[in-house]
Amino acid sequence: MIYVTVGTQLPFPRLIKAINDCAAEKGYDVFAQIGPDDGDYPAIRTEAFVSPAEADTLIQKADLVIAHAGMGTIITASQYGKPLIVMPRQFRFGEHRNDHQVATAKRFCDFPNIEVVESDEALNVAIGRFLDSASDTSYQQASQFAPKEFTDALKELLSD
Repeated sequence: MIYVTVGTQLPFPRLIKAINDCAAEKGYDVFAQIGPDDGDYPAIRTEAFVSPAEADTLIQKADLVIAHAGMGTIITASQYGKPLIVMPRQFRFGEHRNDHQVATAKRFCDFPNIEVVESDEALNVAIGRFLDSASDTSYQQASQFAPKEFTDALKELLSD
């Protein structure tokens, strides 16, 4: 199952339409949290909102997570070692007030389980690549805690 989330504040019809079209063509099982979006997306299951607990469960169960460049989703997917495709909202398309999501996404483009895409075509290629290699690839889970070396160095610094 592919879990898609756009957050709760704004719709992101460019992403959801691209996912719907891809699912219609390839037959992917997709559940999407679409926010306040009244579009028609017949090839995927959608809900405007899901609770934080439900989103957490969906991310755990997903074979692939696709999202806007929201830090909560990026962190949660990384903690569960899930492959993640990030499509940032862009100011030039009227999807946000500025391009902070583009800047956020660029900070994560070198992470092994994250791919940043900006177009429908790149999204489709990334979905295929992640799903084709899903059984061959395992991603390291990110810890919610600081590395021991860091905390030891911090303790030493504070004890001086």
